[in-house]
Amino acid sequence: MQYKQTLNRTFFALSDPTRRGILERLARGPATIGELAAPFGLTLNGVKKHVGILETVDLVVTEKVGRARTCRLGPAQLEEATGWIDGYRQVWERRLDRFGAFVEEGG
Repeated sequence: MQYKQTLNRTFFALSDPTRRGILERLARGPATIGELAAPFGLTLNGVKKHVGILETVDLVVTEKVGRARTCRLGPAQLEEATGWIDGYRQVWERRLDRFGAFVEEGG
């Protein structure tokens, strides 16, 4: 059950394009909440909410530096999510291989 809860939270965090954009930006290096907000046209509070969701699954870590809150990529390991995706990818590849064989046989 814990496996499903963690997986669900991870996929929820990754489901939003703004949160994925935040992760893409942080892959280039740390940024403040203000720096993250600018390209998305969001308020600081809006970005804080997105960052908070990413923090719950350890995809982002924040640290208060003076008056600014700096964000960086967190220690989260995505093996659980990629394992789940790979399992379904393999199922679909097998199905497509069978379909391709069927079509080639003139099915």
